[in-house]
Amino acid sequence: MPLLSKLKSELFKALAHPIRIEILELLTEGELCVCHIYEELEQSQSNVSQHLSKLKNAQLVEARKDGLQVYYSLKDEKIIEIIGLSKEILLSQIDEARESLTKE
Repeated sequence: MPLLSKLKSELFKALAHPIRIEILELLTEGELCVCHIYEELEQSQSNVSQHLSKLKNAQLVEARKDGLQVYYSLKDEKIIEIIGLSKEILLSQIDEARESLTKE
């Protein structure tokens, strides 16, 4: 398998969880403290931290410590384009399914 294909696969694995997608969408607003992320998502701190770790390992987010607080931000804004395109694809598929159902 070519290296680039393997790296793409790893990127999509990092995106393969709804909570990680929600975290990335939250971070489009700018840098956020972990405490704000888990409160906003109504998830436990440990659960959010695990997902942030996976996103960080995939180099999708970066962390900054300020005292006891850890702040996260997007490492590359292009990831939001990928999420946006996936949304467009899914909405198109939903529209096609609706049209198919109404024709029957």
